[in-house]
Parts: sequence; structure tokens; C-alpha cells
Amino acid sequence: MDTIFTKIIKGEIPCYKIAENNDYFAFLDIRPTSKGHTLVIPKIQNDYIFDLDDEQLCGLILFAKKIAKALKNSIPCERIGIKVIGLEVPHTHIHLIPIRVEGDMNHGKEILKFTDEEYKEIAEAIRGKI
Repeated sequence: MDTIFTKIIKGEIPCYKIAENNDYFAFLDIRPTSKGHTLVIPKIQNDYIFDLDDEQLCGLILFAKKIAKALKNSIPCERIGIKVIGLEVPHTHIHLIPIRVEGDMNHGKEILKFTDEEYKEIAEAIRGKI
């Protein structure tokens, strides 16, 4: 059965896409802990990041690096934090989170709210730095 992320990749569920290539896909998290919070996923449906073969894992990290650099250049922050939890959706995904302090990585903190237009502007700003 397809995960929500597979449905996003297929275009069955809308998203605020940042980038994609043949193997990977990046889009804004709709439950962000900071402005620009982005998810990076492989296009193959795989539940656990360390079950990816070495080539897929390296490719995912290199794709995430490209997105992280664009995030850093478009969202005011000290760094881009990287977090892999993997329990909420059974599809490998990396959270790229613009941070100013360590607490910005806390998934227990309040979820930020943005309008559709604000999400579109954020995504465009990040895409413009890739």
C-alpha cells in the first residue's frame, strides 16, 4: 500500500515541492517546527533509512545536502539541522530544519502555521537558491 509520501511523489496529494530528480524528492513539511522545514525522501518506498542500499543512502544524503545549502541561503538561521525519526510515516525521510538554537529541533514544540501563499513563497525562495 502506498504511503502518503508515495502519493505525494505520484502527484495524488499536493505538496509544496522544493526539488526532485529521478530518485529523490524534497518538499516543505506541512507541520513545520521552523520556517523552511523540509522533508527529503527517496522515490522508492522504503520504511527504514538503514535498509537503503549504500548507493541509495549516499544519493539521499547528497540530495539532502543540496537542499540544505539552498535552505541555508534562503532562510535566516544559524544552521540546517538534520533529523531522522522515521516512526510517523513508514517511508524513509530526512527532516531538514533551519535552526537558531537546539530547541528548534524539538518535534514536541508548537507547530508553526503558514498560509498557502506563505508556503508557496517559502518554497519559491528555497528553489531559487538551488
